Amino acid sequence: MPDRQSPTVRRRRLSQRLRQLREAAELPSTEVAKRLEWSPGKLTRLERNEGKRPDPRDVRDLCEVYGVGEDERKHLEQLARDGRKRGWWDPYDKMLPEATTTFIGLEAEAASVLIFEPLTVPGLLQTPEYAAAIFRGGAATLTDEQVQARIDIRTRRQQALYEDPALEVIAVIDEAVLRRTVGGPDVMRAQLEHLRQVAQLPNVTVQVIPFDAGAHAGMSSSFNILQFPEPGDLDAVFVDLVAGEMFIEEPAEVKRYHTAFLNLVGAAANPTNTLKILTDR
Repeated sequence: MPDRQSPTVRRRRLSQRLRQLREAAELPSTEVAKRLEWSPGKLTRLERNEGKRPDPRDVRDLCEVYGVGEDERKHLEQLARDGRKRGWWDPYDKMLPEATTTFIGLEAEAASVLIFEPLTVPGLLQTPEYAAAIFRGGAATLTDEQVQARIDIRTRRQQALYEDPALEVIAVIDEAVLRRTVGGPDVMRAQLEHLRQVAQLPNVTVQVIPFDAGAHAGMSSSFNILQFPEPGDLDAVFVDLVAGEMFIEEPAEVKRYHTAFLNLVGAAANPTNTLKILTDR
């Protein structure tokens, strides 16, 4: 069975738990930093999951301050050690925005992802040729080497669809995605055939919102909702905006995106009718 453990998820889980422990101990961060002789921002960065190499010794010191039992202390120290490992995406750190690498790291251990795309085929479902056309047509001017690196990243992410356990994908796309000829007729024809095939995987659901559905809840931007196998790992939302990517983790805001996604599913053709739309296209 492939190892889909992600250091990004481990760091996120660690930071959330450390914040919960401090709040349960009713200690302000300034007091904790003073006791440990840390700089004021060190604890804040650790609780916000800023930085990629959490120190197990720092975690041990915090556990002593919070009065954490031995079993949980060992568990948190192991999270810190796991969080220091390198993910397969780390070599691409310098060429991708931080929000993108964070998203890839979270996706690597997600159980499911709910996707809405109004303009392009979701990255997890793209062919290499379609992806190349997207990258070359974007706002940034990329070299052939940079384009190929991004295709390699996208292809590597797609392996999660075929692993055990496989990533579950529920993708809602606007009909405009099918009508826009990206990369030329041959590339688009191959992309639509690939979309038909992948939509029949047991872990993939694709639904199309037809033009005659009118206005809908997702016309402003694309978004992904990541859901995780561990109950304590809260859902996260990744929003792709013109001004850049944005992560949302506040539960009330995440709930809004869940509601929007349910509305989009309701506006879309069901999976059977979507397959017919894809075939007719």
